[in-house]
Amino acid sequence: MSNTTRQDPQSNTQGNNQSHESPKPKKQQSKWVISAQVSQHYSIQVQQNLAQKLAGQGNLTGAIALLTQLIHLEPQNPIHYNNRGLLHFQNGNHPKALKDYNYALELNPLLDNTYNNRANYYAARQEYWLAIADYEMSIEINPLNTRAWINLGITYRDLGMYQLAQENFDTALLFRQLEGNIYAERGRTHHLEGDWNWAIADYQKALTYLSIEGDHHACCQVKTWMQQLLSPEAT
Repeated sequence: MSNTTRQDPQSNTQGNNQSHESPKPKKQQSKWVISAQVSQHYSIQVQQNLAQKLAGQGNLTGAIALLTQLIHLEPQNPIHYNNRGLLHFQNGNHPKALKDYNYALELNPLLDNTYNNRANYYAARQEYWLAIADYEMSIEINPLNTRAWINLGITYRDLGMYQLAQENFDTALLFRQLEGNIYAERGRTHHLEGDWNWAIADYQKALTYLSIEGDHHACCQVKTWMQQLLSPEAT
């Protein structure tokens, strides 16, 4: 943090105290400094939670404003820039998102989630090879970043490189996270590749997992893909 905790005015009187009383102001000052630090930490945590709540409610503008306040409090905290960048991206302000991602990585070049988020920015602009480079960097930093493996697979699929896409989805399944999403994306890859039986099998597995997880949006997407496969004349 670049902010410093203000000293309590009573500390300025320390030199006027008798020697046998001097430890008391020091102890009191120490208590006040610690109290101020705890108070600031608590305030930051409250603002982080509130920003997350507002974002979940769809109030991205309010969440961004709170994160901007957090950045003023902790200008060297890369997580705040990453989180604000993500909200800028979701809010459609992609240039600001990229600026925040870049600065977060300047502060800490080992943030795997920020590389993943910046890769999503590149992928949205169809700058696929830049996206692939960032997804791979995310995975290099954290090989267990399941979302990066999934997104890398999707990007290879967008490039028509179906075999590489399948390999990434297969790897992602090893981590036993987000199985519903992985089966959905692998099924879509089989679908586009023309392996319809494999696609249906993966779609069915995806619906099983996603229903348990309560991911209704993803369920609807998988059902749409299945409808396209089973009734192509309807699409």
